[in-house]
Amino acid sequence: MSAPIPEDGLHGPRLLSAVATLVIAIAMASLDTSIANTALPTIAADVNASPADSVWVVNAYQLALVVSLLPFASLGEIIGYRRVYVWGVAVFTVASLLCALSWSLPTLTAARIVQGFGASGIMSVNTALIRFIYPSKSLGRGVGYNALVVAVSTAVGPTIAAGILSLGSWQWLFAVNVPLGLIAFVLALRVLPDTGRAARRFDFGSAALNAATFGFLIFGIGEAAHGANRVVTLAALAVAATAGAALIRRQLGLPAPMLPVDLYRRPMFALSSLTSVCSFTAQGLAFVSLPFYFQTVLGFSAVETGLLLTPWPVMTGIAAPVAGPLSDRFPPAIMGGIGLAILSAGLTLIATLPDHPGIGAIVWRMAVCGAGFGFFQSPNLKAIMSSAPPERSGGASGIVATSRLTGQATGAALVALCFGISMRHGPSLALALAAIFSAAGSAVSFSRLAARPGRTPPRRT
Repeated sequence: MSAPIPEDGLHGPRLLSAVATLVIAIAMASLDTSIANTALPTIAADVNASPADSVWVVNAYQLALVVSLLPFASLGEIIGYRRVYVWGVAVFTVASLLCALSWSLPTLTAARIVQGFGASGIMSVNTALIRFIYPSKSLGRGVGYNALVVAVSTAVGPTIAAGILSLGSWQWLFAVNVPLGLIAFVLALRVLPDTGRAARRFDFGSAALNAATFGFLIFGIGEAAHGANRVVTLAALAVAATAGAALIRRQLGLPAPMLPVDLYRRPMFALSSLTSVCSFTAQGLAFVSLPFYFQTVLGFSAVETGLLLTPWPVMTGIAAPVAGPLSDRFPPAIMGGIGLAILSAGLTLIATLPDHPGIGAIVWRMAVCGAGFGFFQSPNLKAIMSSAPPERSGGASGIVATSRLTGQATGAALVALCFGISMRHGPSLALALAAIFSAAGSAVSFSRLAARPGRTPPRRT
């Protein structure tokens, strides 16, 4: 049973249990955005599908996730974040079981769509719940732990998938979610607080336009990344632009819009969101291009490549919990700017490695990247959430997840563009572009020093 939230967050065992359910669920949802990539060849062979068709195991999950993030965040403001989260965990857990029991590509793809909607229910309100679970003086620590879980889970997904596949069939990639999901579901029912409800109806028209905008956007970016027909790619992006323009126009007249254009009138929120997109575009560029860089350019094996990628998530795991409490004392603009500047320097150092570098030279450069990314994430998350009023926490939480997914998809598409320019120098070009995005994000972050958090400019009449 839930209970009304105390005046300033939770304390004691209830706080620990609430954090546990958030950590378990967000880790599962983040892992499943990347864990299936590693198993695609195995899945394709087992269900007699072509490699091109098997990509829908990944695309179905991502599309369901991205089209429903903002609608679920809005729904959380109306019926309560706890309800959306609990249903998200339940749907994700059941869908994971359906994935494990699938016998063909269509059944697996259908189950992955359902799983994506469950993951969206988790991700859309996860950050909003943090604001109500942690005492205000510890908000930075809370978002720091959240950033740590998301970053590390996303980064180590392929490694965990490889470990599971070495011990069992691909079905276990999804079956392991079932007991963890049940634990998260029980804890959520017992300890998560009610967070109040907004007195408005759910906007189905905006939800449809949002689904068209982000669905066709991610689809178009994915098609571009895989070198698909240009007409199809341009048509998808055109539909996304048209639906997006209609969505923005519809939102401008609403007091609490699904796409939070009201929050973008706050300079701190708008700049923090832009900083987030820049950072995750850089991350997407790096994570997709680094395996190719290590193997095709530097000549390392697949196993060595996996080990060389490890310092990044390890240092992110060390830096994020440290940056969280520091963000309660120092301006996020400065901490985020420094973190992205460090990331940009690390990416530049990797892109300019000599032809035959030693292992140590690569490891410390990867560690610099991970430390910079971890140092940036926590303060920026806090800036986004604290610049929105409590009653709009759902919209802010949805933007956190949407910015991450949009940035990562954009980064992957830009890698494909770099490879199209030059197969030999494509990985190095992608890493250089990642460094540029990081530097741009750092500049945007520092510009927040001139913004006043929480202040909304008057509307023009």
